[in-house]
Amino acid sequence: MPQLPAPDYPADVRARLETDAKEVIARYPDSRSALLPLLHLTQSEDGYVTRTGVRFCAEMLGLTTAEVTAVSTFYSMYRRKPSGDYQVGVCTNTLCAVMGGDAIFDELKQHLGVGNNETTEDGKVTLEHIECNAACDFAPVVMVNWEFFDNQTVESAKQLVDDLMAGEQVSPTRGAPLCTYKETARILAGFPDERPGAVDATGGAGPASLIGLQLAKGEAVPARTPRPRGDAAPQDTPPQPGAEHLSSHDAPQRTAPSDPANPTGPVDGEGK
Repeated sequence: MPQLPAPDYPADVRARLETDAKEVIARYPDSRSALLPLLHLTQSEDGYVTRTGVRFCAEMLGLTTAEVTAVSTFYSMYRRKPSGDYQVGVCTNTLCAVMGGDAIFDELKQHLGVGNNETTEDGKVTLEHIECNAACDFAPVVMVNWEFFDNQTVESAKQLVDDLMAGEQVSPTRGAPLCTYKETARILAGFPDERPGAVDATGGAGPASLIGLQLAKGEAVPARTPRPRGDAAPQDTPPQPGAEHLSSHDAPQRTAPSDPANPTGPVDGEGK
């Protein structure tokens, strides 16, 4: 049975989206280049890429709905079904996984009662596992609407999603203040970020990354004595630059959390 044509937006919504879309299209010498931001624009309206959104993009850019669909299904940042106000992504790539990302993801599935790419019944949280976010020196990392929550544990991640679902104010470890998924989508479409403090927000690299830059510049790098995560520093240890953001994987552990049967090697001189 042939599929019925996608419905259009209500007249007032269509007029508002057309105004925004024309502003986006005007930024590009070739209108087709505006497809990615226009898809974000429709997500800011619907929360995901609907058939109506696909039709709107196609009509605004003179494309077929097949061409728009091909692009929207290629990129993971475009959702294909209704999703939550907060996209909670747990990095399960290699480093984050062995540092606890796998355990966090498994626990959150149980805690929220959802699977991968599924949304809680109240529509607040969509849980997904994600690939590397270039924040390995803060592993394991959880992202909410692409804002960073660094050095997470099972308990801190559970508290994070509980706060989101309860409507509590949640602040990322670094970067811009948190906003809803629809608000994020509008920012990604290229419209001004009006969140207080967003313009001045930074999300710089951690000390583990910066040490490589320091060495490349020939700068002296103070030696650090790794210690198991959570242990207090010895009283006679002088403060280290960047210690307040000590990378969680600077601390060797006796086993990999994902494979406790296989030791990772000697710790603190053991086994010599």
